[in-house]
Amino acid sequence: MTMHTCKLTDEQATALDAHLREHGFKPRTVPYARFAGEKDKLNVVFYESGKLVLQGKGTQEFVEFVLEPEILKRAEVGYEEVLHPEMFVARIGVDESGKGDFFGPLCVAAVYVNESVVRAWQDAGIQDSKNIGSDRRIADLAKVIRETPGCHNEVLTLGGVNYNQRYRDIGSLNPLLAKGHVNSILAVLAPAHHLNPPPEHAIIDQFAATETTVAREAKARGLKLKIVQRHKAEADLAVAAASILARHAFVTGLAAMGREIGVELPKGASAAVDKVAKTIFEQHGVGTLARVGKMHFRTALRAQGLPEPPKVEWRRK
Repeated sequence: MTMHTCKLTDEQATALDAHLREHGFKPRTVPYARFAGEKDKLNVVFYESGKLVLQGKGTQEFVEFVLEPEILKRAEVGYEEVLHPEMFVARIGVDESGKGDFFGPLCVAAVYVNESVVRAWQDAGIQDSKNIGSDRRIADLAKVIRETPGCHNEVLTLGGVNYNQRYRDIGSLNPLLAKGHVNSILAVLAPAHHLNPPPEHAIIDQFAATETTVAREAKARGLKLKIVQRHKAEADLAVAAASILARHAFVTGLAAMGREIGVELPKGASAAVDKVAKTIFEQHGVGTLARVGKMHFRTALRAQGLPEPPKVEWRRK
C-alpha cells in the first residue's frame, strides 16, 4: 500500500502533528493543509477539511505502527480487503449518458481502477452520477477522476448527424450501445495506457434483455476481457466514475450544440423538450434539428407534425 486516506478529529490531528514534530518530519507547505510533513519518502498531509492523506513507500508501516495504535487507537487497514475484496480488484467500469435525452450526444465512458485508485477515492464522493444534482459537482468530480494517478479513462461521444446516421444503419439502440461499450473498453486497453495490473474484467450495466448483444459485439471486435453485466452496476466505484465522466461529456456536448445554433437545449424528453424541438424545426428546418436531436425519438415526429407509430406494449415472455 502506497496511499491511505482517512478522517481525523481535532484531537487526533493535534496528536499526529505532535508526532511528526517529535520524529523529525520536515514541515511542508501544501495548499489547504493545516499541516504537512515529509520523511524517508513518506508524505503526510492533513487538510483543513479534516482529511488525512498518507502517500509514499512507508505508508503501510506508518498506518500499522503509528496512525492506528497511537492516533486512531483502532485497527482499520486490512478489513476492507477482508469484507469487500472485490473493491480493490483491477477492473474497468463502463457507463453511458444521453440515451434518454432527445437533445445532445450519446456518451460512453470507460474507467480503469486499481487498488491505489480506489483508496484515493474513498473520501472523494465518487458515486452514480444520477445521485449528483449539480452539473458543477459533476465537473469537479470529473476533474478528480482524470487527475488521479493510475486511473486511465476514455470517453466516446456520438452526436448529431453522426448519431442519426449510425442509428439508421443499425436500426436499434441496444446494438449501438454495445458498440460504444466495447469500443470504450478497447480504447482503455490500448497499450499506451500501460495498465498495472491488467484488469480482471469489465463491468457494465445490463441494458440489454440478454447478454448476447454485448457478447456478440465483443467477439466481433476481438475483445477477450471478461465482461460482467449486472443490474445497478453503478454501485461499483469504477462504473460510478464512468457514469460521472459520461455525464460530464453529455452536459458539455449539449451546451456546445446549443451554442452552435443559438438555442438553450433542455435535458431529457418532456413537453418542454417538445416545445423547443418544434421551435427549432419551424425556424431552422429539419436539418438543424437533426444536428442537435436524436431523430428516432417520437419528439422528432411531433416537432415535424408527423404521425407517431402506435406504441408497442412489451410483455415478458
